[in-house]
Order: sequence, then structure tokens, then C-alpha cells
Amino acid sequence: MASTSDFKNGMTIAFNHDLFTIIEFLHVKPGKGSAFVRTKIKSINTGKVLDHTFPSGTKVEEVRIERRQYQFLYKDDQGYHFMHNETFEQIFLQESLIEGHMFLKDGQNCEIVFHADEERALFCDLPPRVELEVTYTEPGIKGDTATNTMKPATLETGAEIRVPLFINEGEMIRVDTRDGSYSERVK
Repeated sequence: MASTSDFKNGMTIAFNHDLFTIIEFLHVKPGKGSAFVRTKIKSINTGKVLDHTFPSGTKVEEVRIERRQYQFLYKDDQGYHFMHNETFEQIFLQESLIEGHMFLKDGQNCEIVFHADEERALFCDLPPRVELEVTYTEPGIKGDTATNTMKPATLETGAEIRVPLFINEGEMIRVDTRDGSYSERVK
């Protein structure tokens, strides 16, 4: 059990029958009344961010999580298959546990977060940016660059994103996996 004085950013706690990660916290000692801790916590299961105030000294259950490096192998009807980089142990995850699954390509390394006590996978973290090849896009029209216009493009993983007009088929681009946006062209 941990107290509110043990709170730190990134700490995972069990609260209201769910797992939450502390995004930020602030100890407040008003001039009148008792102290409290104002927190922003993010649900691991749903991704919702909540504001919650804990009275100072409240006991919460701290949950130990582990981050392990895995390599994506392939996708089939069971789910997404991964292999541990050191032990070569294979696991599979459901699509709902992988945010940005449309940017996963074979052989890509990512982090899978496990509940250490239960040995249960909680979610999969992709790298913030990945390099992917554009397999299809309409050709850009020369001289049509006065405005910041975007066009649809299909990537090698099958994902569709919006790219600037100067991007052509066969080019490598860097994509932000958090929001699925175009970052830059890779030389």
C-alpha cells in the first residue's frame, strides 16, 4: 500500500476497480482545512483521463508494471503475434490492446506493458514515430503548393493517412503513431 505522499508521475495504482497511471499531481495545503492531493489519472483500460482529489494520507494500492521489448511477427485471426527479443517467447494480443495497430509492420520492435503480479499484458506501446513506404497516392500537380493542401495516401501496412502534395509513390515517410499524422519525408 502506498500513501498520497508516495505519489509520483508515472506511478500505477489500483483505484475504483481499474488501473490508473498518475499523469500529474499536486499536494495542496490550504490555510484553512486539511491538506489534499489533486491528481490527473489516466485509465489503462479505457484511456480516459480523470481529475481526482485524494485527502492527504489516503492509502492506495500500488501496482507494479513491467515494460518488455517485443518484436511484431504477424497478424492472423487470433490476433497480433509478438516475440520477446531475449527469450524468444511468443505471445499474441487482441487488436484492442494496441493503439495505432494500423502502423505495425513485420519485424518492428515495440514495448508491451505487463501487470507484473498477474503476468497479464495491459497494452502495447508503439514507437512515437515509424518509417513506412507510400504504396499508393495520386500524383501531385506541379505548382499547386501555394496552400498547405493534403491528399490521401495508402501505406505499406494498409493504413490511410493524409500527406502533402509533393509525396509520391515509393517514398519513405515518417508517421506519428499517436495521432496517425504525417511527420516528414525520410531521405
